[in-house]
Amino acid sequence: MLLTPVVTEQQKRRGRVRAAELVGRQWLNTGGKELQLQDFRGKVVVLDFWTFCCINCLHVIDELRPLEAEFADEVVTVGVHSPKFEHEADPDALIAAVERYAVHHPVLDDPELTTWQNYAVKAWPTLVVIDPEGYVVHVAAGEGHVEALRSVITEVVAEHEAKGTLHRGDGPYVPPPAPETTLRFPGKVIALNSGNLLVSDSANHSLVEFEPDGETVVRRIGTGERGRADGVRPTFAEPAGLAALPEDVAAAVGYDVVVADTVNHLLRGLRLSDGTVTTLAGTGEQWRDGSDSGPALETPLTSPWDVAWWEPAGGVVIAMAGNHTLGLFDPSTGEVRRFAGTTVEGLRDGAADQAFFAQTSGLADGGDRLWMADSETSALRWVEADGDGFAIRTAVGTGLFDFGHADGPAGEALLQHPLGVAVLPDGSVAVCDTYNGAIRRYEPATDEVSTLATEVSEPSGAAVVDGELVVVASAAHRLERPVPPGLAAKLISGASQQVKRPATEIASGEVELAVVFTPPPGTKLDERYGPSTRLEITSTPEDLLVEGAGVGTDLTRRLVLADGIEQGVLHVVAQAASCDDDDEVEHPACRLTRQDWGVPITISAGGPDRLPLVMGGLDA
Repeated sequence: MLLTPVVTEQQKRRGRVRAAELVGRQWLNTGGKELQLQDFRGKVVVLDFWTFCCINCLHVIDELRPLEAEFADEVVTVGVHSPKFEHEADPDALIAAVERYAVHHPVLDDPELTTWQNYAVKAWPTLVVIDPEGYVVHVAAGEGHVEALRSVITEVVAEHEAKGTLHRGDGPYVPPPAPETTLRFPGKVIALNSGNLLVSDSANHSLVEFEPDGETVVRRIGTGERGRADGVRPTFAEPAGLAALPEDVAAAVGYDVVVADTVNHLLRGLRLSDGTVTTLAGTGEQWRDGSDSGPALETPLTSPWDVAWWEPAGGVVIAMAGNHTLGLFDPSTGEVRRFAGTTVEGLRDGAADQAFFAQTSGLADGGDRLWMADSETSALRWVEADGDGFAIRTAVGTGLFDFGHADGPAGEALLQHPLGVAVLPDGSVAVCDTYNGAIRRYEPATDEVSTLATEVSEPSGAAVVDGELVVVASAAHRLERPVPPGLAAKLISGASQQVKRPATEIASGEVELAVVFTPPPGTKLDERYGPSTRLEITSTPEDLLVEGAGVGTDLTRRLVLADGIEQGVLHVVAQAASCDDDDEVEHPACRLTRQDWGVPITISAGGPDRLPLVMGGLDA
């Protein structure tokens, strides 16, 4: 186990690391002002390295909101947007994402990952705390660090207030003008039995029912305020997926549509007759560890992004984007359970309970197959019955770091972060190829991929209505019908692309992987009930690791890499439990820190034989 020691004031003075300059293409949310690190002198700065495709990054944006309010006079959060996908490097796409996710602090556009590399970042998201004199005092990768940050910030504020180096007051955030449209970054669409269309209006925190033309508003369900109230004046938090229940099931349970209320980590039920909304599943708290099966209202969920009724499973399948699994909700029993996945982020087929997913964001009932858009692997996949269980298969996609826009045989075709999927009347599959701005078509009979339409603004969901494809053009804030009847698919021979993030060079043969974790100030590792830490390591390709794969309790692991393999991905999931360091308290407050990394590596004889991954603290 590798735990970084508590750094004394003397050590800080002797070996403090000066924060690197903030370098990028442009600044957002500053009223057009270009900023430098010196502009933040006197403030505690929290750098949030993020990319807008990443569900964990979106979690952190929400986690930071109360912290930003609590320390409004002392702390400035700066989002450093270092993109994974090519589309995320588009400045207009970033501007839209900052609005979409209500980012209310300055954002540095870092398209070349310059600042990312200057801070030696290895994972999205990563948080770096800089003190008022411009020195790095804390680093944390992943989500769930709010309590640790609060402790660190409290100490830094007290220290620099005493030294006279803390300057209170407003930060440099300048909100952009708020546009007004009927829809604002809508997510998904379904057809109702009435012929009308129901749309999740994500950034307006509501649902909108349209007439069949997709333009005439029938009613808005929800007040438009962020919240989780039930009843006839409900509130939501960035709702996304929608699933209409079979009529007999709806009649029995008293609601017609299941809504994935994504940022609330809930499933909600909508009764169409009067617009009443009820909470069906989730506690409102995000799942981090432990059981994800049981009575639905007692079981936490994590960012449910889409939902679909699928008869072979006997319920509503949930694309649980937040922990890379599929869940299953049974409306008749009110139970929820894990349906597929292990929580490891990646692409691995096979038995449902052994499969890897990566932020599944779109589902579509195809009868004997449930189709999935697996966004972070830029993949089209499906679930099918397999003996007494279910199995996962992949039609398009190869892994976490490969994407593009190329048609042809499915094994050679490429997508870029698809978010939606729909089954066409002929049995082929339409894919909302979101970051390519395209509608793609996969033909199972021929195993071929083609392109139906381009220049669609971030398509995120689709439904077939009277044989016609209706698409949610999310960044255009409207519904579109981009595929005219009779239009033939076309082939695009685009180039493959890879994530710009540089691979980490490591030595061949033996390597020490060390997860760095320091319990937050005022806490200690929770060893009351056994080991307080857990480390799980797998790899792509699977034969990359000769030794070192599997689960253990130490945060340091000896890895032996296979000969003849020059590159791959290490999938690392680490967690540590810590509690308040006060032996006189009978029930101390405890928290679990958890992070998963997909680390692209290149292997060379001269590479370093130690790979540190910072989960919380500083690598001493």
